[in-house]
Amino acid sequence: MAHILVAGGAGYIGSHTVRALVRAGYQVTVLDNLVHGHSGAVVDKGVSLIVEDMGDIAAMTRLFADNSYDAVINFAGYINVGESVGNPLKYYQNNVGNAVQFLMAMQEAGVDKLVFSSTCATYGVIDQLPITEDESQAPINAYGQSKLMYEHILDDCDTAWGLKSVCLRYFNACGASEDALIGEDHSPETHLIPLVLQAAKGIRESIIVYGTDYATADGTCIRDYIHVNDLADAHVKAVQRLLGGGDSLKCNVGTGNGFSVNEIIESAKKITGSEIKVEYGARREGDPPELVADPTVAHNELQWSPTCSDIDNVIRSAWKWMQNNDGHYPRERPSHHRAHGGIFS
Repeated sequence: MAHILVAGGAGYIGSHTVRALVRAGYQVTVLDNLVHGHSGAVVDKGVSLIVEDMGDIAAMTRLFADNSYDAVINFAGYINVGESVGNPLKYYQNNVGNAVQFLMAMQEAGVDKLVFSSTCATYGVIDQLPITEDESQAPINAYGQSKLMYEHILDDCDTAWGLKSVCLRYFNACGASEDALIGEDHSPETHLIPLVLQAAKGIRESIIVYGTDYATADGTCIRDYIHVNDLADAHVKAVQRLLGGGDSLKCNVGTGNGFSVNEIIESAKKITGSEIKVEYGARREGDPPELVADPTVAHNELQWSPTCSDIDNVIRSAWKWMQNNDGHYPRERPSHHRAHGGIFS
């Protein structure tokens, strides 16, 4: 049984991927500093949670020396686009600096397979849609820049010491697990669908739409919304590619369909049966008008296709999580996990 280390595996996409890996028969260990992750998101029996920071080179060296991992998935990055514009050094320090130290520990231990959580934000403003991997990459915010820098670093590591990687350029992750056991819980929350559903549930008074004058059909931004379970499946297939001896790869992970902010709000009204108060504000700096994937490379190279990303299904699953948990994890960890020396198992 292959052993997979999942850095950032207590976060939103990471926790869903951990469950998918377990179901696929892998042994999984989660590494997370719990700054933005949640111990309660690690729900599968047999999964260990190591609470350390990947920027701590001494801790990472010990981690790889004391354990044998066949492949690594790296989700451990800051993701708030707006914050990255105002505080770029935070993003370069964590998403690049700390992640490079993590690679150094991997290299020393001889671990040469990595799946990287990249983003469509590496493309910037696009002239032609849908977006293919051949599109020029010109990020317009520090978040996208930090992810693109790391992609280049992985290329150099491939040349220098044979690191094989799959960079998955996500579009907009959304939704929750079918059983509503895990879902999206950010603090502060910045993603559209949970914010809309918080307004539907009365947790917040309204949803603010940032920008109504984009060159789109209704003037609001258009995004490609991909269910988090479909993203998790793409990570499993990326691991399988690398363990099977496959070469490095960069690919988009999206549906190929775009929905505007207003369309998301209308779908949420339908699913929840609630009136949602909408306020309109100015554009946010760093927001491209439209981002829609061409997922052909992922289809061909990973044999991956989305199966649960119908927008109503996405919102229905996120609404179930919101109703059951108010969109937050409980403070207490599930009883089958226990803490010992920084490791939960």
